[in-house]
Amino acid sequence: MKIACVTDDGRTISRHFGRAPYYAVLTVENGQIVERELRDKLGHQHFVGQESHAAGEERHGTDPASHDRHVNMAEAISDCQVLLCGGMGYGAYQSITSLGITPMVTDLEDVEAAVAAYVAGQLTDHPEWLH
Repeated sequence: MKIACVTDDGRTISRHFGRAPYYAVLTVENGQIVERELRDKLGHQHFVGQESHAAGEERHGTDPASHDRHVNMAEAISDCQVLLCGGMGYGAYQSITSLGITPMVTDLEDVEAAVAAYVAGQLTDHPEWLH
């Protein structure tokens, strides 16, 4: 299983999916982390001038153009089953889910501790923090 974590530094989980420049991707086999890599991640800075807010849009980031941007952001983790982050918008959450990746919003900051908690079935998801 591959678990991606949104990160600014490779060690801690970022509080904002769209702004983080990297994914820390950890491969887990038999409950143990066996590989770790840092992958570049597209973010808001790569889509300057492409922002859109659909008329009547109830929640930020749920329009088709935003979905396309979220899919592009997630392209680097298409081989992952789970995405851990400290926060994200509703649209990003929906887009990631539509790709077959399970997003989880966590209060844990340490990448390895969060992955270990997920593997142990002890990581609490906080969807109430979606914005």
